[in-house]
Amino acid sequence: MSQKITTFLMFQGQAEEAMTFYMSLFDDAEILSITRYGPAAEGTEGTVQHAVFTLAGQPYMAIDSNVRHDFTFTPAISLYVTCESEAEIERLTAALSEKGMAMMPLGSYGFSSRFAWVSDRFGVSWQLNLP
Repeated sequence: MSQKITTFLMFQGQAEEAMTFYMSLFDDAEILSITRYGPAAEGTEGTVQHAVFTLAGQPYMAIDSNVRHDFTFTPAISLYVTCESEAEIERLTAALSEKGMAMMPLGSYGFSSRFAWVSDRFGVSWQLNLP
């Protein structure tokens, strides 16, 4: 059996909203499995106990933590997207930064002529590049 590494995203009650939002932005995206907290579970009933979803065919795992933590996502780890067109990078930059923030607004930088680094409304960091 070979090792497999999957990106794991922990939310505080927004996992399903985040997955739905991300799936609306990327092709080949779907929820592969989802388990919700029930009435007798330690988490908030109906929230995501564990889910696996794909974006552009890449699998991700997500949960709504049943414990409140004093930390959230950090921009030191980000999802890096290689865009295929000017229209795509503009669309993704606008959508992902809405209610979030642009840490590096869409522009020309020494390493890329079209690049943006944004944090979305859930705190997840995204680097968007048009080679």
